[in-house]
Amino acid sequence: MRSVNVVLPDGYGVRTPEPSDAVGIFGLMAAYNTAVVGFADCTLDEIADGLVEPGFDPSTDGFLVVAADGRPVGYGMALAKGDHEVVGIEVTSAEPEVAAWLLDQTLLRARQMGRARGHAEVAVDAWVYRADESFRALLADRDFTASTTYHRMRIDHTGPVATPDPPAGVVVRRGAFDDATRWTAHEVIIDSFRGQFGFVPRPHDEWVEALGASSTFDWSQLTVLKVDGQAVAVRSCNDEFVEAENCGSVGMLGVVEGFRGRGLAKFLLRDSFAADAVAGRAGTILHVDTNNPTPALGLYLSVGMTPTMIFEGWRRVIPLDT
Repeated sequence: MRSVNVVLPDGYGVRTPEPSDAVGIFGLMAAYNTAVVGFADCTLDEIADGLVEPGFDPSTDGFLVVAADGRPVGYGMALAKGDHEVVGIEVTSAEPEVAAWLLDQTLLRARQMGRARGHAEVAVDAWVYRADESFRALLADRDFTASTTYHRMRIDHTGPVATPDPPAGVVVRRGAFDDATRWTAHEVIIDSFRGQFGFVPRPHDEWVEALGASSTFDWSQLTVLKVDGQAVAVRSCNDEFVEAENCGSVGMLGVVEGFRGRGLAKFLLRDSFAADAVAGRAGTILHVDTNNPTPALGLYLSVGMTPTMIFEGWRRVIPLDT
């Protein structure tokens, strides 16, 4: 890593982001994303939800850089996962010096988070568009390495889509309106996603709070599959892409290891396609980690989805003085 001593440009200041800043931050991010990938790729609701995310304390974990006229010119945040052994960061600014300063602040905050829990090291994760050469170079300068690749997958619905029958012996439980179903669904998610890049189980109460507070999710969008009374697969959908692209979204789809290869994931995908088509959606979108322990990318390709964008997951592991 090169030696850095980055300061904010003259006339710029930093303050704690507040919920009322959502519009300004959205404008900042939308302009940045449009310059990189050609469209905003975020919504005002998404930004507003992030500012009140459970586990995120804006007074310590958020940084809003503003010009002399109060205009936002950079935003950074750090969100700890699990027991703070992993911290996800986000940095947005079109100005290289501001982006570098924000990255250094989020790294400092990640160190503080890990040290406060007595860890010997903390892993810091960042997600970046493959087309964003500037931020990728900045991450490399700070000793991050590209650890995995994500594809955004999409299938278009140009007409009616047949609703599939569940595989033999499978019971479909739609909606999670009671505590017991939510506990079950969360346990399946943890079992299914263990070992995947960046996945750290959230405390159950925090997981419930985060989903319940999301403006693009309601509990009717969670589906659990059972075999012989055992919950073995889960699918969580949301409205993340409804406003921008009139598309449904599969946020999470997981099958516990002992029940993979039985057509459960394929059923859940096709079931989502049918539901989105009935709702008048133009398509269905999801993201897949190409280093997934399961052959997920091949599964999505096999049901007619195609990749439309590539992201990368970058990681830096920082030793801590405990």
